[in-house]
Amino acid sequence: MSGQSITDRIAAAQHSMTGSAISKAVCKATTHEVSGPKKKHLDYLIHCTNEMNVSIPQLADTLFERTANSSWVVVFKALITTHHLMMYGNERLIQYLASRNTLFNLNNFLDKGALQGYDMSTFIRRYSRYLNEKAMSYRLVAVDFTKMKRGIDGVMRTMTTEKLIKTLPIIQNQLDALLDFQANPNELTNGVINSAFMLLFKDSIRLFAAYNEGVINLLEKYFDMKKNQCKDALDIYKKFLYRMTKLSEFLKVAEQVGIDQGDIPDLSQAPSSLLEALEQHLASLEGKKTKELSADTRASTLNSAVSSLSSTGMSFSRMDEKERQQALEEEQARLQALKVQVLLALFSHTAGKILDTFVNILLPVSYQNNCANFPPCLHSVPNLNSDLFDLQPAFIPAVHTPNMSNANSAWGGTSSTPTTIITNFEKAGATRMETNINLPFSLIVHVGVRPEMQWTQPGEKKLTGGQNWQNKTMSTTQWGPAPMAPPPMPVQHVVRNTRPTNTIVMRRVSQFAVLSTRM
Repeated sequence: MSGQSITDRIAAAQHSMTGSAISKAVCKATTHEVSGPKKKHLDYLIHCTNEMNVSIPQLADTLFERTANSSWVVVFKALITTHHLMMYGNERLIQYLASRNTLFNLNNFLDKGALQGYDMSTFIRRYSRYLNEKAMSYRLVAVDFTKMKRGIDGVMRTMTTEKLIKTLPIIQNQLDALLDFQANPNELTNGVINSAFMLLFKDSIRLFAAYNEGVINLLEKYFDMKKNQCKDALDIYKKFLYRMTKLSEFLKVAEQVGIDQGDIPDLSQAPSSLLEALEQHLASLEGKKTKELSADTRASTLNSAVSSLSSTGMSFSRMDEKERQQALEEEQARLQALKVQVLLALFSHTAGKILDTFVNILLPVSYQNNCANFPPCLHSVPNLNSDLFDLQPAFIPAVHTPNMSNANSAWGGTSSTPTTIITNFEKAGATRMETNINLPFSLIVHVGVRPEMQWTQPGEKKLTGGQNWQNKTMSTTQWGPAPMAPPPMPVQHVVRNTRPTNTIVMRRVSQFAVLSTRM
């Protein structure tokens, strides 16, 4: 059982009928099933964000519509889908979300009708606040902190002092919104909230890595700053120590719920002597009488702190390397599957050509083996004289027929057009053949031409197919005046012509029609 509700199936069917593949994928990813969104739907939506002909506003609006649902499952999964696309999708999506005035207005969301509605509604409100803060951070700095380049030549390590003091508080606000999720191990009881927690865990690692590098850059420039800058930098560093403590608690929860220990970084705090050195330097700039450390002591303390924070940053990169390696393996698996698919298609196409050649060569031989006298319908046309007028051997016109210039005027036709007759050679083994006969349509209707039937002598009918097939060739029908003859036999069907001339028009009756005799 897939766990999808009737509502989910109806919504997916409606989107299928309207031809909206994006809406259908969003609907499939945000079903009422109490489990995380399926990877195939998320991968498809990620692919859509990379397509230039896909409307990002339409995709975002579809996700927003799903958050208006009354079910906590649908709303939670819509938030998870949005977060996943912000992390792994094209940057166009987060750019559009950052440009909107409002995103998720779920501060008052509450699902009273479900079993876990009250508990999950709390996490939905917290989760939506974090996504709003993530989009706001991008609006302020035009960069996603979880995706920026890190290292010695990274963005945060090469940032100027003024810009650094403005950027670090933005990272602090986003990290605060993330850590406010505050999920305990006994509250992670279903696949939906577990999926959200896993995304938050990955964001926390990358976000704190950028935060850590910014603080390292700040400490390296601290003793060269002005008084106001030093005051702001000291406040930023104190908040950094507090958030490092909260992050360690968050990582303990991640360890308890089963996240691999190798993915959890080791947080190494700077020595406490560094904080004292920073405070003494600020006091000296303010003119207060304090015991100022020597330059050598201050340099060694700073180097020790930078080394500790750098080792923490190195541990953050392990998860990125592991995820990069996993993505590379998945890409190689997809390429291998695509290669197999292309080879199968190429083999199928080649095998089809070989089979066509084999059939074209051996099919005539097969026909000759199954039917000794197979009619060469594609090379010759049946003789109309015998085919049309030998059906009733005793038929003789009773009245002189006026001279007619051609067969078409004799049967009331105005033009001669090729007619296609489909005949079944069931006993001969053939499936379907087409024969082009230069024959008026009226002649086929009244006479009922069957070109596969050939008569060897009057009154004898040969069966079609098998060994009794008679090869016939077509010759041009010549119409001429018929001699006077006795009255027609009663078995013939005579139709009176309504023309003013006293002329009797004879029409042949199909051998398949029922003959009626007027007594």
